[in-house]
Amino acid sequence: MSLDLRLPIGLLFAILGSLLIVYGTLADPVIYERSLGLNINLAWGSVMLAFGTIMIVAGRRPRLDRPGQAAESRTLRP
Repeated sequence: MSLDLRLPIGLLFAILGSLLIVYGTLADPVIYERSLGLNINLAWGSVMLAFGTIMIVAGRRPRLDRPGQAAESRTLRP
């Protein structure tokens, strides 16, 4: 079984996104005055977590076209 590259990339983004979300919720709101009051860490943490989740789900789906598999074995025979 080969490792799908989407799984470790998804885990990386999900972990980093979760850390940014936690930091964004616990940080002092004063540090966000330079960004017009927008909590950048919370926003980008949510984006990274969503992307990581999509990558993990896509990596765990079974592939329909496996390399090295003959075309005859994929077709259904009556």
